Amino acid sequence: MAFLRTLSCAALLAAGPALAAPTLLEKLQAQAPEADARVLALALQARECALASAPAARRLAVIDYSRPSTEPRLWVFDLEQARLLFAEHVAHGQGSGGNVATDFSNREGSHQSSLGLFRTAETYHGGNGYSMRMDGLEPGVNDAARERLIVMHGAPYVNPLAAVAQGRLGRSYGCPAVRPEVARDVIDTLKQGQLVFAYYPDPDWLQGSRFLGCESTARANGNAGAGKG
Repeated sequence: MAFLRTLSCAALLAAGPALAAPTLLEKLQAQAPEADARVLALALQARECALASAPAARRLAVIDYSRPSTEPRLWVFDLEQARLLFAEHVAHGQGSGGNVATDFSNREGSHQSSLGLFRTAETYHGGNGYSMRMDGLEPGVNDAARERLIVMHGAPYVNPLAAVAQGRLGRSYGCPAVRPEVARDVIDTLKQGQLVFAYYPDPDWLQGSRFLGCESTARANGNAGAGKG
């Protein structure tokens, strides 16, 4: 019997890798199965690369602008609990496209959305009601967000039922606007030092972002330094 118990324990140990705990990405994908796993992976990578810029970030919003505006494309996660908090529709800028956004900018007056990683900041009451400022962390990509007044706010044109009838969601001046019914809760979840990751398969941004592939960049820099005498 002792031999059988030992054999059973050995079998369980051998099966250990198959019983490994799921990764954070796998947990988030299970919570939001409609989200693209590749986009979630990039968002988590960006969050890891931004820990020095946003040390208090425990929640992460992921916007997938490659999806049509008639579909939910904003997911807000609690990373500590690996839990989905919101899955929502979100507007893009008038200058970015119709139902699907295709053009993005960091330029004032473009009325286009910006890509990349943002750190959330303070809230205020303005022309669109309760709103949240965001600071773009990527030079030349989204770092003019505060000057452009690219903020998160609620807007009546973010109406999924109307979007079905008209073929697209209402559009903003570049802000990631959400439904008025959820705006305060979403903003209060994300305010003051959390992260927002806005994705589109733009090759220049994907290749040039300092928050994507920062580990490989660091290794390359380290190897280059090691080669100097």
